[in-house]
Amino acid sequence: MRVAVCQFATTSNPQENLASCIRMITKAALCQPSLIVLPQYCNTHFAQSPLGHTFFGDEQTHSEQAYYVDHNQAWYDALTLDGSFLKEVAEQAIKNRCYIVVNVTLRRDNVADLVDIKVNSIESKTTASIKSQGDISVTSCLFCPQGKLIHQADKHCLSAQEKQFFTATKNTAQVITTPLGTLGLLSGSDSMNFLAPRALALSGAQLLCNSINSDTLDQSNLHDPARAVENNVFVATANKIGSGQSQIVSNDGRVLAKLNSTEEGVAFTDIDLASSCATAKTDTKKSTEKSADSNIGFNNKFRPDGTHIIKQRRPELYLEADSAPSPNIYQTLTIRHTEQVEAAQPRNSTVHKVPVTANVAIFATYKANEHAIEDVCQYIENNVTDIIQLPELFFVADKTVTNDEHQRERITALSRQFIAQVSAVLRPFQYLCTSLIIDGKHQAVLISKQGVVATQQQLHFCQRYQWTDLGDKLAIIALPLEQGTIRLAMLTADDANIAEIVNVAALATIQVLLVPFDIQEPSEVDYSLLTRAAENRLCIVAASREKNFANEVITDIDSNNIYGKNKVKVQKSTGVIINLTTDPSLLPQWRVPKFNGYINQPLLKLQYGKITKAVIHPIAACTKYQLF
Repeated sequence: MRVAVCQFATTSNPQENLASCIRMITKAALCQPSLIVLPQYCNTHFAQSPLGHTFFGDEQTHSEQAYYVDHNQAWYDALTLDGSFLKEVAEQAIKNRCYIVVNVTLRRDNVADLVDIKVNSIESKTTASIKSQGDISVTSCLFCPQGKLIHQADKHCLSAQEKQFFTATKNTAQVITTPLGTLGLLSGSDSMNFLAPRALALSGAQLLCNSINSDTLDQSNLHDPARAVENNVFVATANKIGSGQSQIVSNDGRVLAKLNSTEEGVAFTDIDLASSCATAKTDTKKSTEKSADSNIGFNNKFRPDGTHIIKQRRPELYLEADSAPSPNIYQTLTIRHTEQVEAAQPRNSTVHKVPVTANVAIFATYKANEHAIEDVCQYIENNVTDIIQLPELFFVADKTVTNDEHQRERITALSRQFIAQVSAVLRPFQYLCTSLIIDGKHQAVLISKQGVVATQQQLHFCQRYQWTDLGDKLAIIALPLEQGTIRLAMLTADDANIAEIVNVAALATIQVLLVPFDIQEPSEVDYSLLTRAAENRLCIVAASREKNFANEVITDIDSNNIYGKNKVKVQKSTGVIINLTTDPSLLPQWRVPKFNGYINQPLLKLQYGKITKAVIHPIAACTKYQLF
C-alpha cells in the first residue's frame, strides 16, 4: 500500500481551510496513494501549543500566543458530521479512490437542544441559541474510498490550553480493520507518551495515523520512532507548516519519508503491513529503499533472543483502569547508615531534601570472573562517585552460560565474593548497582559499605534468563547521599524496555532509575530509554557491555576495485546516562536556554570505554515537573 502525509498551513477562515485540504489531497493523489493523512485542526487555526517556550508540566516560560477568545469562538469554528466541510472531504475520497484521515474540531451536542447565547454556525451560516458550553471534541475521521465515514477517534491527551475549549475522549482505544491493514488514529500529543499508541497496538494496529499540530521536534525526532519500535508498527504523521516535520516511520524506527518544517508538500512511501518492506519517496522524487523480514504488529514482535514481547506483559503490575497502581506492587525501602543519626539531624537538614546534583559513573570492565571483580574494586579505590552503575551480570561475558545449572552455581558463588569485596572498598554514602544471581534468582542489587542494602528481582520473562523466578513487587528506595536523599528504582534484564513498569516507578515519585542491562538492539538506547526519561521526567543511568550490531548492508559502488563490494555497516551500542533539562527557577545560576525546538529534550551521555562519568540533577525529576 502507498501512504501519503500532507503538510500545509491553516487560517482563521474555514472556507480557506477547506480549499487547502482539497488542494493538498489533489496534490497527494498524483502519487496514487491508498491512504492520505492530513494534519490536526484542518478546519481551524487553533494552535496546540505556544511557539518559543520551555515547558515544565503546566508551568510555561514563554510569551503567550493568542488562542480562541472564548468558548463561543471554538463552537463557531467547530464542524458537524453532516456539514459541508466533511462532505467535501468524503467526495475527495470517492474521487481519488483512497482512504483519507482528516482531523477537525467537532460539535458533540445538538445545537437545537441548547438555548440562550447566540452563536453563528460556520457551515449553515445561521444563528443558533445556546444556554451552556456545548462539548467539542478534537477528532480524527477516516473516510473510505466509497466516501463513508467508517471510523472516528477523539484526541486522548489534551493540553492545558485545549482543556479550556475541548472535551477529551472517554472511549477506549479502538482500531479499524481495512483491506489495507489494521489502522489506529492518533492526534496531537497522543503519541508523546506510550499509553494511547500501546492501547491501539494491543488491539491489533499495524499503522498509526497521527495528525498533529506541533511547534516542537520532540515527536518527529524521538516519540514517533519510539512508538514505532516499541509497538512494531508504522507511524504516519502529518503536521502543519512551520510546526514540525511530517514523516512516515517504519516499525524499526527508520524514517522512510519526511518533509522539512517550512515547506508545504506531500511525502509518501510504499509499505507492506505483512512484511515491513518499504520504499520511501517524496514529491521531490527522492527515494530510498529498505526492507526487513519481521511481521508487523505488537503480537508479532520478538526480542533478538527470541522472547515474544506479548508474553512478557504482566498487566497485574501495571496501571489499573482509571486508577493508580495497587499499593501492593510497591516495596518501599529506606536505607540507613551507621554514620547517619536521624534523630540528631536538625529540622532543616539536607537529609530529607532532594539533592540538586549527584555524581554517577558507568564502569564496564572488559574482564571476566574474578579478574572483573578486582577491576571494579580497583576503580572504586581510585575514584569518588556517589553511584557506580555496572552492566547486568557484569563479570559474565556470555549470558547463555546461565542456562547451565552448574554455571549458575559458580556465578552465585562469584556474586557472594563480589558483594564481600566491593562492600569492603566502598566509602560512606557511596553505592554500586549491578545484577547478580542470589538464591537462584536473577536480580538487581544495590551495594554499600554495609553490603547489599536493596534488591530488585527481575519482573518480566526473557528468554536468556528463562530459569529465574520473577518478582511481584517494585522496590522504591529512599537513598541517602551526602547532599540529600533521592528516591530510585532498579530494573534489570528486559524490564526497562517495558514502558508500563517504568511508568509505575515514576508514579511512585522516583527521581533516578538504575538499569543494569545487556543491550539486545540499538533502539533500546536510541529511543526506548530516552523516551522513558522524557515521558516520566526521570534521570536514568543504564550500563551494558558493548555490543556490535549489523545495521545495514551498503553496496560500495565507488570503490576503485573493479568489483562492487557489499559492506555491513556496524553500529556499536552500549549504555547511557540520561539527565534532565533543569528549570531555571530551581537553579538560578543557569541561563534560560534559547528555544531549540524541543520542550522536553533529555541530556544524554553515551557510555564510552570502561569509565563514563556525569552529573545528574535529581531535583529536576520532582513530580510537579512531570509532563504527563
